[in-house]
Formats: sequence, C-alpha cells, structure tokens
Amino acid sequence: MNVVICGAGIAGLTLAHRMSNQGWGVTVLEKASGPRTQGYMIDFFGPGYDAAEAMGLLPRLHELGYRVDEARFVDARGRPRARLKFRQFAQSQDGRLLSIMRPDLELVLRESLPEAVDLRFGTSPTTVETDPDGVRVTLSDGQRIGADLLVGADGIHSTVRSSVFARDRDVVRYLGFHTAAFTFSDPAVRARVGDRFHLTDSVDRQMGLYGLRDGRVATYLVHRAADPTLPDDRRATLRATYGSLGWVVPDALSRCPRDEEIYYDQIAQVEMPHWHYERVVLVGDACYAVSLIAGQGASLGVAGAFVLAEQLGHGPSVEEGLARYEELWRPVVEEKQQVARQSVRWFLPRSRVQVWLRRVMLALARLPGFDRLVVGAIGGKHTTIVRELAHQSGRLRDTSTRR
Repeated sequence: MNVVICGAGIAGLTLAHRMSNQGWGVTVLEKASGPRTQGYMIDFFGPGYDAAEAMGLLPRLHELGYRVDEARFVDARGRPRARLKFRQFAQSQDGRLLSIMRPDLELVLRESLPEAVDLRFGTSPTTVETDPDGVRVTLSDGQRIGADLLVGADGIHSTVRSSVFARDRDVVRYLGFHTAAFTFSDPAVRARVGDRFHLTDSVDRQMGLYGLRDGRVATYLVHRAADPTLPDDRRATLRATYGSLGWVVPDALSRCPRDEEIYYDQIAQVEMPHWHYERVVLVGDACYAVSLIAGQGASLGVAGAFVLAEQLGHGPSVEEGLARYEELWRPVVEEKQQVARQSVRWFLPRSRVQVWLRRVMLALARLPGFDRLVVGAIGGKHTTIVRELAHQSGRLRDTSTRR
C-alpha cells in the first residue's frame, strides 16, 4: 500500500512516520523549498504529547524545549502589570507539558522519519484524480504518481482540500485577527527579555517576546483586523501596527527581517462536514484548524495524524479506517474549536477596561480553585484517546510515566 502526503508540517511528518513504520510506502510533498524556520514558541501538551511519547520522541523534544516559568504582561515602560505562572498548566497536565519552538518540533519529527520515506521539497500537487480504489496525482514538476491514498496535511490554505472537497470560503471561519512571528538578534533586547515570556498589556494588538538559548529573540504578534486579506508588505504592516507600543517593541521592529522570513497569517478555523472522500483524506489544520486562540493546534495535529495512522494500520480496510478516524477524532477537535470561539471575547482586549479585567482574572487564577477554572476555560476537556490507542497496540506500557 502506498500513500502520498501533501504537507511536511507537523501533521504530515507525524503521519509519514507512523505509516512508514506500519509498512506503507510513503511519499511526502512539500511546496516550500526547504524546512520552514518561522514560527512561534508553543506549549505542547495533551494528546499530542501522548502521541510523541508513544513514538519515542519525548527525550529529543525535551532536549530542544524550553522551561518557561511565567508570562508577564508589561506596560509601555516594561513594568509588570499581570503574571501567569506556567506551573498552573503543568499541574493540570500532570507535568506532561513542554514549551518548544514550532520549527524545532518539526525538526524532531523530520529526524524521526524512516529512511524509506520519500520527502520532496519544492513539489506540490497540481491536479488530483480520485476513484474508490486510489488516486492519481500530477505534480508541479510534471510527474504523475499513483497511490492507494492521498492525504492533505497542507494546512489551513490546503490545496488538497480546495481541489477535492470545497473552496476555502465555504469552510474557513475567520476569527477577526492577523498574527505574525519572526526572530532577530539584539543583545540589548535579549538581556531585557531574559528567560521569561513577555507580552504587551495593550488594547487591540499585542506583541510577545521571549529569549532563545542561541541569543536570539523570538516574537509573537496578534492584532484585530476586519479584513482577512493578508498584506503585500508584511514588515511595513507590522511596523505601522505595533510601532507605538513602547518598551523594547520599536527596537524589535527595527530588526524585523525580510517578508519571506516572517510568518504571517490570519487566525481562523476550518469546519468541514466530511474529512474524507473516496481515497482522499485530510488531517490537521487542513480540516480542523482550531486557531491560535485554542493554543493546541500543534498537539492536535500530531495526535490527529497518530489516530489516523492507527485506524489505517489496524482497520480491516482503508475505507473503514478513514471512517473510524473521523468518528473518533471529530468530537475532540470540535470541542476545542468551541472553546476557542468562546475565548475570542477576551483573547485580545478591546478597551482599557478589558485590560483591567484580564489583570483581575489572572490575579484570581493564582487562588486555589480559580486556577482550575482558568485552565479549563483555556484548555477545554482532556482526552485519553491517543493513550488508549497506544496501549492497545503496545507502544505505551506505563501510564504513570511523567517528566
């Protein structure tokens, strides 16, 4: 059996790892010319953490990860106005949480790929022909390949989804924000940021900064935007939107790199009535993007690919495996999407009053009882699906494993 996976991101690489280890022939197509270097610092926990454990990746992830003690909300002079301790989240996950740069997570997944995986950068599908028994894909280099299954793991702007399922406007729910990320070098800014995650305590826009072990500084930016259309000049847009925030923000923006080195996108969710059609299936953001607001996109990308691979590897047929994957995983991601939509109201304050209310909420979160409410409101329900599947296949033996 052969599978073509479109997208060498988190979900695609996870699926390639699992399917190759189950004996499938795996070809991964990635339209970018090489591994992406842009991306956020993410908190990796929940079902994705469980999947990484089952795949034997936790030691390497912890090696590349960061220990973030707290997030500080600072004013225009850099004075702390509110704090959020990460141990609250770690405790809610029994310590099964790590912070890692998204490109480093992809690096670990790429390193883990079996040698048999055919990973092709600078290549994407141009046409897809499907029938109940397989697919035929024409590539951007003119080659035509056939497979038993085509998987779209190519993100929120999925080419596979738009080719086979529906147009973006039918399934993409824009949540009213643009987001960006870039890294830069500036020793003075690095020294002021230190090893804490700093966020501007601001209205309608926010910039986050955190120091990396190689001396660079990573940024996270989000602002309200009525129009989902992305700007032609990313760097100019960021400087115009965030330049007046104060503290180290102007210095950081002065180091903003070229557009191709800036991650920039809209914040949106993908909601689809069906995730598979004949021998084509979607996974990750391509079919169930939960958005940055949910804070679990990477975890759900890894876990969803793991669930899909388990159903394909142990089911009686491809068709039944695809159906079972959607049956198991759809309720999990729909609950996370709902939590994110409910959080939109306070994700980024619209006024100084809402900024003050956020400070009060974070102060209350330090009190026993209230901390569980805050964590639950952000993270949603816990799922054990991945751990159950891993135990059934014998990849996890000790449920008490903790880091």
